Amino acid sequence: MTAFLGTRESLRPSADKLFVDIAEYVLAREPGSAEARTTAFHCLLDTLGCGILALNYPACRSVLGPLVPGADFAGGARVPGTAFKLDPVTAAFNIGAMIRWLDFNDTWLAAEWGHPSDNLGGILAVADYLDRQEEEPALAVGDVLTAMIQAHEIQGVLALNHAFNRVGLDHVLLVRIATTAVVTRMLGGTREQITDAVSNAWIDGGALRTYRHAPNTGSRKSWAAGDATSRGVRLALMTLRGEMGYPSALSAQTWGFQDVLFDGTAIELERPLGSYVMENILFKLSFPAEFHAQTAVEAAMTLHPEVSDRLDAIAEIEIETQEAGVRIIDKSGPLANPADRDHCIQYMVAVPLIFGRLTADDYEEDIAQDPRIDALREKMIVRENRQFSADYLDPDKRAIGNAITIRFEDGTSTDRVAVDYPIGHQRRRAEGIPVLREKFERNLRSYYGGDQTDTILAACS
Repeated sequence: MTAFLGTRESLRPSADKLFVDIAEYVLAREPGSAEARTTAFHCLLDTLGCGILALNYPACRSVLGPLVPGADFAGGARVPGTAFKLDPVTAAFNIGAMIRWLDFNDTWLAAEWGHPSDNLGGILAVADYLDRQEEEPALAVGDVLTAMIQAHEIQGVLALNHAFNRVGLDHVLLVRIATTAVVTRMLGGTREQITDAVSNAWIDGGALRTYRHAPNTGSRKSWAAGDATSRGVRLALMTLRGEMGYPSALSAQTWGFQDVLFDGTAIELERPLGSYVMENILFKLSFPAEFHAQTAVEAAMTLHPEVSDRLDAIAEIEIETQEAGVRIIDKSGPLANPADRDHCIQYMVAVPLIFGRLTADDYEEDIAQDPRIDALREKMIVRENRQFSADYLDPDKRAIGNAITIRFEDGTSTDRVAVDYPIGHQRRRAEGIPVLREKFERNLRSYYGGDQTDTILAACS
């Protein structure tokens, strides 16, 4: 027999504080610091470049376009690099899928991790859609940068102290929350409408991380963020048509998100919302690899000249990483597809040791079949370095350390090569921006002709 829970108070409560805090933050439209705006501009370039590069891959192109063939329309939002003009919900999915496909856009690491530029799927789709409904431009690029700073901040601050991954939920739920809030404001939503829309975004719950982990790793992880950002656009549009909200969607006893999906833990902001996340965002500049392995790949590249001619003589490869890296990307056994390989630290170390590079093509079958990769993987030991874990969570450091030591059968070994901060880190920003610009140009030239690339670069200068 089910226990009697007693009657419930039917009086509707005030909106959860988090919903109100988010609504008031996005309505303030504060431009953010000068550093945040400069970083947002470079983030916009980098994110668009990642999406354009992804168009070279048939698997990415296969998920683009209208869901039903022929369902595009003249006044729709455009999908960069294609001829598609789509309703803003579908356009957001398309742009979001392009951005995330190669795991090469920016990253945020905390108790939860994720890729805040995934929100550009919804932001760009809605911005272009709004502009195409008016005779005069409705928005400037500066408005897009403000929306980016806000979306980055909402997603990133919520990630600081909430590990959704530990209860099996995927980080893209934060993309849905951030996109919903920012896009509802972009569409003209009031404080009440933004809180209503955000409440519905929490009611959606969260996707399972199943598709990110063995034995089920698969291509959904490449379009999951597109799905999340497009859902944010849908909820915003529905709210502006009068759809109601649910004020205690987080905190309601038994039925709220916290009780149902987060072990009853309160979801609260660790710090006030501003522009902290954009100022400290991590760019993937050199390698399309899961970010916890970026410095491991950099260390492997350093060791390549020393070991590439002695691969058969290697006895052991020791990889020291953070706790999150052990939990997410330490994989043994067969790797089923590119999505599996770009989330395996052993694979991401083996390729640069052998070839002196790591590109998106290196996750494809023709490279993965090289027997030397699995031979090296079998010699690898991955362990947590507790100092790396501590520095990873230190808000004044935000390090992503990895170290590699290679030992040979004759008893000799390489030096221990440790890298604490990848080139895309805020501490290496001056070094990284020229590399970001080169990456942007390289990605454009991979898809467009020379004259068109030159025109785009001039517009972005």
